[in-house]
Amino acid sequence: MMNSKLFTPASIGPLTLRNRTIRSAAFESMCPGNAPSRQLKDYHCSVAAGGVGMTTIAYAAVTQSGLSFDRQLWMRPEIIPGLREITDAVHKEGAAASIQLGHCGNMSHKSICGVTPIGASSGFNLYSPTFVRGLRKEELPQMAKAYGQSVNWAREAGFDAVEVHAGHGYLISQFLSPYTNHRKDEFGGSLENRMRFMDMVMEEVMRAAGNDMAVLVKTNMRDGFKGGMEIDEAVQVAKRLVQDGAHALVLSGGFVSKAPMYVMRGAMPIKSMTHYMNCWWLKYGVRMVGKWMIPTVPFKEAYFLEDALRFRTEIKEIPLVYVGGLVSREKIDEVLDDGFEFVQMGRALLNEPGFVNRLRTEEKARCNCGHSNYCIARMYTIDMACHKHLEEKLPLCLEREIEKLENQ
Repeated sequence: MMNSKLFTPASIGPLTLRNRTIRSAAFESMCPGNAPSRQLKDYHCSVAAGGVGMTTIAYAAVTQSGLSFDRQLWMRPEIIPGLREITDAVHKEGAAASIQLGHCGNMSHKSICGVTPIGASSGFNLYSPTFVRGLRKEELPQMAKAYGQSVNWAREAGFDAVEVHAGHGYLISQFLSPYTNHRKDEFGGSLENRMRFMDMVMEEVMRAAGNDMAVLVKTNMRDGFKGGMEIDEAVQVAKRLVQDGAHALVLSGGFVSKAPMYVMRGAMPIKSMTHYMNCWWLKYGVRMVGKWMIPTVPFKEAYFLEDALRFRTEIKEIPLVYVGGLVSREKIDEVLDDGFEFVQMGRALLNEPGFVNRLRTEEKARCNCGHSNYCIARMYTIDMACHKHLEEKLPLCLEREIEKLENQ
């Protein structure tokens, strides 16, 4: 612990954090009416008070068409005062505040996003399920500008940083991946063409960020399935993001419409997930085929580290942020010693918002997350919450499912 980097300050572009920890942009589902709530503020304040260097509000859509969920943020002028309340409160606790900006692409429904879902190419998304309209070439500049406008609103709301979501099978990722990009124009085909929309977005983002806002980009190291983007292409994407001006990269992987558990690892608790669903046909459909559609990917501590080390050898110019399966002080120190400047945590800080403070005082600190993924199952319909901190008692069938998954 004496030589640990964990509680030393470090910089991302113009921003210096008090330590090397960042609350990852794990979707909270705490925004009824697509606006910030007291619940969202209280959660991020608890993480800030718990010692984190920066907390990230997750998955803010840059347009209404970019909404995946009813309880997801949608960037627009009228929510700026509510966001400002959150950033002011986070700053009072000594932490920095970031907001993740993205567009869901084909991962939505017309009832949520107001239009037929759009994507890199037309088709049908089984995981929503919905028909998808491919974006026309002339629509792309305006979509890219929406990212830049959202950066300006984020600054007005008091954020220190933005995190552009270019991974996990959302819109930018749908352009990058050969699985979802079947375009015949200059935005499809070769990797160089598939990166063009990302380049357009980054040009707008960096122009809006100016000299006073840090820009992180979450990018895939692999899509996580055969036919998706593999690591060699992903390294080239990362190098392009450096050229595009990104201040730091968050290294992740997975694809929500094909390999969702590659992102989070473990099993999806199907009973818990369907218990909270309101749509009867979707509830029974997921019960019948959920285990096939959402296959288990075994959890292990620091599950992305092997791939991330490849990126560390290739990318020297900017900080790299490691995310994925960090639950102990020992492994966090190992990752930092491997050359990563920052670490992100999601479920660990949901299970224990004060985990970072405990990391400071306990050499063998380890969070108590059991990796049942109940929080993820619940997130899609209600909010992201750890089953260990619920006020209500869970039905016995859900308790048994959680116990089984946590004891595997």
